[in-house]
Amino acid sequence: MKFPLYFSRKIAFSKDNKNNLSRVIIFIGRLSVALGIIVSLITVSTGFGSKKAIKERLADFSGHITVKSTRSNSSYNTSVLDNQGLDTKKIRQLPDVESVQKYATITGIMRNEHNFAGIIFKGIGKDFDSLRFKKFLLAGNTPKVTEKGYNNGVVISQKIANDLHLKVKDSIVTVFSKTDQQPIYRKFEVVGIYKTDIKMIDDQFVIGDINHVRKIQNMKPDEVGGIDIFFKNVNDIDTDFPEIEKLIGYKNYAEKATEKFPQITDWISIFDTNIALIIIIMLIVVVINIIMVLLILIIERTNSIGLLKTLGASNSQIRATFINYTLIIMIPGLLYGNLIGLGLILIQKFFGVIKLNPENYYVSTVPVDLNPLVIISISLGILLISGLALIIPSYLISKISPVKAIKYN
Repeated sequence: MKFPLYFSRKIAFSKDNKNNLSRVIIFIGRLSVALGIIVSLITVSTGFGSKKAIKERLADFSGHITVKSTRSNSSYNTSVLDNQGLDTKKIRQLPDVESVQKYATITGIMRNEHNFAGIIFKGIGKDFDSLRFKKFLLAGNTPKVTEKGYNNGVVISQKIANDLHLKVKDSIVTVFSKTDQQPIYRKFEVVGIYKTDIKMIDDQFVIGDINHVRKIQNMKPDEVGGIDIFFKNVNDIDTDFPEIEKLIGYKNYAEKATEKFPQITDWISIFDTNIALIIIIMLIVVVINIIMVLLILIIERTNSIGLLKTLGASNSQIRATFINYTLIIMIPGLLYGNLIGLGLILIQKFFGVIKLNPENYYVSTVPVDLNPLVIISISLGILLISGLALIIPSYLISKISPVKAIKYN
């Protein structure tokens, strides 16, 4: 074992080398490291968790990527999807694609004696992924659409249900209007109530049979307004988007889930800045405290430094000894910081202790994302940066004269 590491371990684990001052300084150093780890872990896990949860909610409701006709533009009344150049078979065969489902939308107004609500009626087909949608259901089920005849069951959001005083099995009249035509009335039965916590979705969308939209829009039985493409992982959206664009034809266009609601995307992007800023602040605090610990340990052990120099130890060996000594002091802080930080994160993950207002944050509880690679990187990063930061102040050792140091009290 090399001398600097051996000697630093000897003085670090010695029971007789800690006076009252060094105990306080070491405690402060370890506390700063622990707090830095705790704050960094919570910041990263909640920041990444929030980004992932919001993206998944957007994607699981409306598809990771949606394909529509260019004639639809930004209208909620979808035009017929053009089949020229559209290869749904190849899209389904892409490795990252989990499912593809058709849909068509039209705007309308739900009304009763209590109130009215402007809605976007999203017609679904028999390929609708009810299992994926189940996470949003608060009551009831999704309508069993066979595309033979008309299913009058609809799933409405909790917001619409509260506004119209509706519950499962209640009936509701919906009015659809078309240019230069008389309003079209449809009576639906509420078979389910959902909640995504995404205000722009919960305020408007109603799920029902695609055949109602086809009838109102004068579409043919096999025509659709668009397709929702779902991936196995939400992170595949950006990587697979160019491949999807090649398979949809030039008269259709693809849209990412994160692009449908730009205000949410802009809000999510702020997380990256906040995460980076908080971690930088924590690093600065930790590094300043660790440098302070090193300097006080050097002053406290001036006699030992003089003795080591007298015995022939070089300045670089002594500097390495004190840097190793300081890093060894940090290790309990790293361990306790990880234990406490991970404990708090796991409590939030399984019990959802901290609640949020979904109208402002798009989620009802603080979501967390436990990534082992990130957790290890935070600890190793703090340890490495602290070690590098100690190099410059450790040069103070070279200024210490052996003769004066031995006489120093």
